[in-house]
Amino acid sequence: MNESTTMNPLGTEPVGTLLRKFAIPSIIAMLVGSLYNMVDQLFIGNFVGPLGNGATNIQFPLSILNVSIALLCGIGAASTFNLAMGRGETEKAGYYIGNAVSLMLVGGLALTVITEVALKPILLGCGATENILPYAMEYSRICALGYPLFILSAGGAHIVRADGSPNMTMAINMTGAIINTILDFLFVAVFGWEMTGAAVATIIGQCISGIMVLVYLTKFKTVRLEKKHFVPNLHMIGAIASLGTAPFINQIAMMLVQIVMNHVMGHYGAQSIYGPDIPITCAGIISKVNGICFSFIIGISQGLQPIISFNYGAQNYKRVKQAYNLAIRIAAALAIFFWANFQLFPRQIVSIFGSGSELYFDFCTKYFRIFLVGLFTCFLQPLSSNFFTSIGKPQKGVFMSLTRQVLFLTPLIIVLPLIFGFNGVLYAGPIADALSFTICYILVKREFNHPEFKNC
Repeated sequence: MNESTTMNPLGTEPVGTLLRKFAIPSIIAMLVGSLYNMVDQLFIGNFVGPLGNGATNIQFPLSILNVSIALLCGIGAASTFNLAMGRGETEKAGYYIGNAVSLMLVGGLALTVITEVALKPILLGCGATENILPYAMEYSRICALGYPLFILSAGGAHIVRADGSPNMTMAINMTGAIINTILDFLFVAVFGWEMTGAAVATIIGQCISGIMVLVYLTKFKTVRLEKKHFVPNLHMIGAIASLGTAPFINQIAMMLVQIVMNHVMGHYGAQSIYGPDIPITCAGIISKVNGICFSFIIGISQGLQPIISFNYGAQNYKRVKQAYNLAIRIAAALAIFFWANFQLFPRQIVSIFGSGSELYFDFCTKYFRIFLVGLFTCFLQPLSSNFFTSIGKPQKGVFMSLTRQVLFLTPLIIVLPLIFGFNGVLYAGPIADALSFTICYILVKREFNHPEFKNC
């Protein structure tokens, strides 16, 4: 062990203590991120109606695109930063942070401009129907104004946590979420501003979180950040992108699946008793609810990242394996818990988001029980993908992040309805879950058979 390993708690504190210290704030941060969209849907569903909820589903791919940029820069910077600190390369570490922050702000600004200029074709491309489009236009145009600080708040949270401040990460996210919730109530429920009110509440909360990240950067603990660290450097950017590619690709895959799902739901829904709007709206609500489950699992994965990266960089492979195995056991228990609730109480969960026709509730219940029947296996892929990224093997991390969404789910969503009709869309979920679980299990088992891990 080098001196930085013996002095840093990531290399000395019990693994269980570290995982609890980093994972709990990460879970809360992820839950807060999920609640941003869910709170909007709760107020929109109860005060605007199902078409308003459908609009947030159409806009959701744009939110995912923002998060993908945030994770590319945030997780990429956190991983490179912790690996550098584990190797004792303190001087180099600051450049990873500064370059990531610059990338997030520039990327967010570019995305704002593109969205404002080409909003209607973008929303039509995301699957907007004639009835949903006006609501989606009103909501999305305002949300786009906050993209730079939205990306900074989402990506910066990983940087703050990598600096050893998981509680600050939690505070940044919770502050934005609380403000969003209060303003949603005022703007939508009290003032009656409907979609505009929900969008304004969202960007105000996100911008305040982003400003908190900027303030924290001026007091960074581990290294002192200077202006030179924020000047773009292609070598640093390449390293950040390399280790941030897996979560980035995973989010892009989610975005593409969401878009394909919207189009498939609209197309086959129009040929069914449900019509095109009900399936699109229901799929969006259930996607957000399922996001609560994944907030726990991904939060554990993100809390695991600094522990894995530091100890792998310090060649302390026993602690790497211990941390991964503990995280897997906890995530599996949580996945089973959510799976049971989604199977037993689907109608009760959907009714929280407002009223609807009997056909609306019938489809939502069916979607919950069939599409998410394999949810109890979904813990392995996010943890394992991030594990490979955290040990500096981004190619494997990228591949694993692609398994469920791109390699399996998207083709199945397209092909199975040709065979089974509308129900084929629902069958695609559990089949993709089973295939992804199998692939990830095989790859992780092979990794732990390598000499550095096998002798632990």
